[in-house]
Amino acid sequence: MFENRPHSVVIGAATVYTRGAWQTGHDVVVQDGAVIAIGPNARADYRALPFVDGSGGYLIPGFVNTHTHLQQAVLRGIGEGLPLLEWLRCVGERTVAATPEQTYLSALAGGLELLRSGVTTVVEHMWPNRSEAVHDAMLRALAELGIRVVLGRGIADRADPTRRWGLDPRLMQPLPDAFAHIDALDAQLAGSRIGTALAVPNPRCLTPDGMAAAREYAGRTGKTVSIHVLETSTDEEMCRLHAGRGAVDYLDAGGLLWDRTLAVHCCHLDSAGRSVFAARGVSVSYNPLSNMRLGSGVAPVLEMLAAGIDVGLGVDGAASNDTQDMLLTLRMGSYLQRATRKRADLLGFDEMLRMATRGADRVLGRPTAAPGVAIGDRGDLTLLRFDRDFACLPVLDPGATLLTTGSPRVVDTVWVDGEAVIRAGRSTRVDAELLARRLNNMR
Repeated sequence: MFENRPHSVVIGAATVYTRGAWQTGHDVVVQDGAVIAIGPNARADYRALPFVDGSGGYLIPGFVNTHTHLQQAVLRGIGEGLPLLEWLRCVGERTVAATPEQTYLSALAGGLELLRSGVTTVVEHMWPNRSEAVHDAMLRALAELGIRVVLGRGIADRADPTRRWGLDPRLMQPLPDAFAHIDALDAQLAGSRIGTALAVPNPRCLTPDGMAAAREYAGRTGKTVSIHVLETSTDEEMCRLHAGRGAVDYLDAGGLLWDRTLAVHCCHLDSAGRSVFAARGVSVSYNPLSNMRLGSGVAPVLEMLAAGIDVGLGVDGAASNDTQDMLLTLRMGSYLQRATRKRADLLGFDEMLRMATRGADRVLGRPTAAPGVAIGDRGDLTLLRFDRDFACLPVLDPGATLLTTGSPRVVDTVWVDGEAVIRAGRSTRVDAELLARRLNNMR
């Protein structure tokens, strides 16, 4: 089920965003899942490969969504208007009760929505869960979609039914059991588009011993650790109350801040915390829409970038964002920073595309490259056709058009490993009409 062989394709005569600029009439050659040539008439030496006419289209790298919870795609609108801790308890009850079938349909729906907005890689942050059947259902959906995945398997070792200083005990299991499960998943997923990571709900959910165990396991196995940090002031308040130090210092003392730490949200990361993150090589996942929806605050993105912190873009779960639309997140990620600073000359297309495609390269263990499509990249690409939506026309500046008016309507083809998993805006692998009927019957 998890085998996905790399494909080859030539995308001809497209306008390609490469090395920080748009180049018209360029071919892009993907062979065995990797980009091997870019340029005018690059197809000449590869006539035997499958050909896609890209004329009139705009080719960009696939987006990397650095944070979501795909189990929440069937919880859209839940807890509307509740503050974060009350919202978490509401979502937590649904997570405890989630069945494999619900998980499968939710992941299929959320993942398909991501693909249809140009996402080719997703960092999935699963909440801790004892059920192997729930994890298997998630993996089955992701494999069917064909999307590239970093699957964060949830861990925690401090129990607290209130979730203020720990995690709901019904979702927890001993850390050695969770690590053993990840080892088994790695063996099962070898050679597929799905890899694993550690997912920590927040600093409050790990004891010092738990942090040490997570750090040792992640370091030994080369895993990324995704962790919600300072989404609201609760992390800071609880860590000071129970541990006598702030959230960043608590994590740092536990050894959980290093260059494979992906800190999610960070709306309340102050200058001292930014200095620690920069020194340790921590990366940040910026999730503007969910931060707005839950009233969490505004992440200091410009200050983080100025401090040398890598910042990627995240959609977050559909229970807090309500969509999995990466293009909307791209736009609002820029606009939110502009609004809070009362300046329009911030975070334009180039900067936002870098955030959405390259911002998490280091923390995910991926090779870094210049913005845009590059030789040596995986064949994870998105072809946009603005003429699919009259609201985008005329195209005066492709980058500005994508940033300000782009929507899933303009996403024509999405390739992962050179395989077209979306073609003409529709999945080549999933029956969307059948999926809609099954979701509707869940009510």
